[in-house]
Amino acid sequence: MDITPLQTDFDRDLAGARTEADLRALRDKYLSRRNGLIPAFLKTVASAPADVRPALGRAANELKNRVERAIEDRLAAAAKTPRVDAIDVTLPGREPLVGHRHPLTLLREHIEAFFQRIGFLIVEGPELEDDYHNFEALNMPAEHPARDMQDTLYLASPVRSAVGVPATLLRTHTSGMQVRYMERFQPPVRLIAPGRVYRRDNLDLTHTPMFTQVEGLVVDEGITLADLKGTLVAFAHEMFGAERKTRFRPSFFPYTEPSAELDISCAACGGTGCGMCKGTGWIEVLGSGMVHPAVFEAVGYDPERYTGFAFGVGIERMALLKWGVEDIRLFYENDLRFLEQFPL
Repeated sequence: MDITPLQTDFDRDLAGARTEADLRALRDKYLSRRNGLIPAFLKTVASAPADVRPALGRAANELKNRVERAIEDRLAAAAKTPRVDAIDVTLPGREPLVGHRHPLTLLREHIEAFFQRIGFLIVEGPELEDDYHNFEALNMPAEHPARDMQDTLYLASPVRSAVGVPATLLRTHTSGMQVRYMERFQPPVRLIAPGRVYRRDNLDLTHTPMFTQVEGLVVDEGITLADLKGTLVAFAHEMFGAERKTRFRPSFFPYTEPSAELDISCAACGGTGCGMCKGTGWIEVLGSGMVHPAVFEAVGYDPERYTGFAFGVGIERMALLKWGVEDIRLFYENDLRFLEQFPL
């Protein structure tokens, strides 16, 4: 009888054990009273020749003790070594992933915060509008050519019915809220009206059939073009930086007279002219003007007593210019790799 093969087998099995479960299975294999290899070997010692029996018994007991110590040492070492998937309660906690506001929402909040700081009220209204508030009260009666500029999405015929029911449409601007507010409140008026608007545009690099607009209105005694210019220059510097130059360029809008568009110097070329600004050195930002007297008459304001100015800007256009984005569709494709680039 020779115990050496049993010792060799144990050393090989111990070297191959990787986990606590492996070590416990190894202990059962060699030390279990019922089926263990070492207890089974000890039972055979009694039938060994008398001259080798004592030495064989001592060798078997020594192997048993060595197996017990080796397995216990390995189990103790494994208990001190943290598992790969174990939770270390001493580590600082991880911040959970939280939602990220959409960049257009961030910009809208920035615009609203600026105008609130200078005393403007924020008003919102229906996206489903009637023909009167969307067009007629803003000095755009039926057949007015400016209506063609809007590319309106009508939900009912644009022609009034025989009983005088106005047409229903998706609003093409938020100026209708200016009219609704003036119908209810007397001057002074100082408000902005942000919200979604709709036009019959194809989706491309710079257009979308639904976009977000912010329109502003100020009405009081003695409001002048200088008030308009001062407000919008401060707004442009807030959005794009004080280093950007501004200019006002004559334009036409049916509900303002005189009308002007606000331009800012091109950030790409510094105003020297490039492909982005079409060689002019300037980029259009928004439209504005002094409120047309016909609009005051429609809401019951005395145009001889009150003057005011109005302006409108598309938030998507502001986003393209502010962050240098070249494709407006990126804001609507829900690609988190793009949307998460913008700061909270």
